[in-house]
Amino acid sequence: MANAAELHRRIDRIKAELTTLGPLRPGTLSQQYNVCGTPGCRCKDDPPQKHGPYPQLSYTWHARSRSEFVREAEIPQLQEQLRNYARLRTLVDEWIDAAIQLARLEREQRRRPQANSQPKSRASRTPASKRA
Repeated sequence: MANAAELHRRIDRIKAELTTLGPLRPGTLSQQYNVCGTPGCRCKDDPPQKHGPYPQLSYTWHARSRSEFVREAEIPQLQEQLRNYARLRTLVDEWIDAAIQLARLEREQRRRPQANSQPKSRASRTPASKRA
């Protein structure tokens, strides 16, 4: 287990790295194929020849699932935002892990008897009424 100073340094490093992250976006980028509403279109043939692929971003935010079609020109920027968001989640998880380890370590240190405290002598633990 790491010592408290190491854990504090790790948390400080994580905080510093968080400030370097750029724009963020949650979600997953996928390719979607669609069927249109035009009667007699090839997408309704047997077998169907669907339209696409179209890049689509899917994500859940504030308990709502959302999907957005993305233009091809926006994909590189979006991929960077998705990587930044994934890195954010990883860093937050590392921070929480370090904070939990630090809290356990501090709790253990509080539970240990003080190194400089002397155990009480037997005479001081015996009530005065029984010493006589």
